[in-house]
Amino acid sequence: MKTQYLLLFSFLFACSPESQLDNKIEPVSHIHLGLSDEELLDTVQFYTFQYFWSGDEENSGMAPERIHIDGNYPDNDSHIITTGGTGMGLIGILGAIERGWIARTEAVLRFEKMLNFLEKADRFHGIWPHWLDGKTGKVKPFSPKDDGADLVESAFLIQGLLVVREYFKNGSESEQAISNRIQKLWEEMEWDWHTQNGKNVLYWHWSPNYGWDMNFALEGYNETLITYILAAASPTHSIDPAAYHEGWARSGGIKSSNAGAFGYTLQLKHNGAEEMGGPLFWAHYSYLSLNPNGLRDQYADYWQENLNQTLINRAWCIENPGNFNEYGEKLWGLTASYSTDFYHAHRPGDDTGVISPTAAVSSIVYTPKESMEVIRNLYENYGEKVFGPYGFYDAMSPHHDFFPQRYLAIDQGPMVSMIENYRTRLGWQLFMNAPDIQEGLKKLGFEFEVP
Repeated sequence: MKTQYLLLFSFLFACSPESQLDNKIEPVSHIHLGLSDEELLDTVQFYTFQYFWSGDEENSGMAPERIHIDGNYPDNDSHIITTGGTGMGLIGILGAIERGWIARTEAVLRFEKMLNFLEKADRFHGIWPHWLDGKTGKVKPFSPKDDGADLVESAFLIQGLLVVREYFKNGSESEQAISNRIQKLWEEMEWDWHTQNGKNVLYWHWSPNYGWDMNFALEGYNETLITYILAAASPTHSIDPAAYHEGWARSGGIKSSNAGAFGYTLQLKHNGAEEMGGPLFWAHYSYLSLNPNGLRDQYADYWQENLNQTLINRAWCIENPGNFNEYGEKLWGLTASYSTDFYHAHRPGDDTGVISPTAAVSSIVYTPKESMEVIRNLYENYGEKVFGPYGFYDAMSPHHDFFPQRYLAIDQGPMVSMIENYRTRLGWQLFMNAPDIQEGLKKLGFEFEVP
């Protein structure tokens, strides 16, 4: 690896503690042309990993919901941490150990800090809320009635923690202690509580003040498949398989016989976006630890489903029915992100001209060549307009001259974790080798591959 390339990684460690505390690291010149594909992936992975390492909330060690390099935070919320977003980035921290970017002992200290926080933070029947105040551990309502347990965000958190559990379970005394503490948190999560006393479906939210008022049943297909797999795998509060088959799969109603576009078929009805698929995060969030390769059940082949959703998304951008500037083979990717209207779940058929880098980057496991074209185009041709101290910014649009210097954890996490899965399958190997996860998959009728 080139000496000058190694120097790319030095500036963040020289940042002052005050800058890190405020989540404001001054942009510097760190675009280097002529990198090989491996060097370019190292660069993107390293800087994106820093969101979860040097960009962490000081007290908790957790990932902040957002980091705005421009410094303008809504409601002064820079100390608010995201449970699900934190979980999405944990494979990236393990990848950093493997790549020598951080010492194993440093990671142990960080995970101990996280667990100290999570063990004391607000939980409801063992389930964390979407947002927590990083200073106090108290719930920060995501919406007026969403002030309690968030089963889906907690699933995204625990899937990452279970990968950490597996990574450290045969390690030193302090590492095994981390695994044991994660196991206790896992056992305390009452997945069956979220069936509303035995209904054959899981519900997203429960509030100590509003009960089940939000009444959001988890029905597929969307990003929440991992929630059912974890609920089935729970060693203490497992759900009946009927909740998956009658609830998530809607007694077979999840299957589609005519969905798809551009010559690519979809096997499942994507909620509200059946013909061309939902935002691309539906192909990412559940599969950061869950290996889609060879994953099948009576409803779908999930590798093929995710691949085709990605190819449809790309084909839409290439066809570019909205005539947006610079869309094409080297600039595609629609998913939920910041947008010109603040936040938008971009997808084919609901395209505002905003590209979300996480869409193509996190799809690298499905479309390596096509994703690398986008990565290189963004990095080399747009440079610091789209790439900052924590990797690619959350959204961009040449058409609207829209280049916000802002990050969201739920978009950085899939990028850093999927790049590592593409390169080494680290997250997939650890998660899929766990006996409790294998039992949960079998319980629901899945065929699966262990990398």
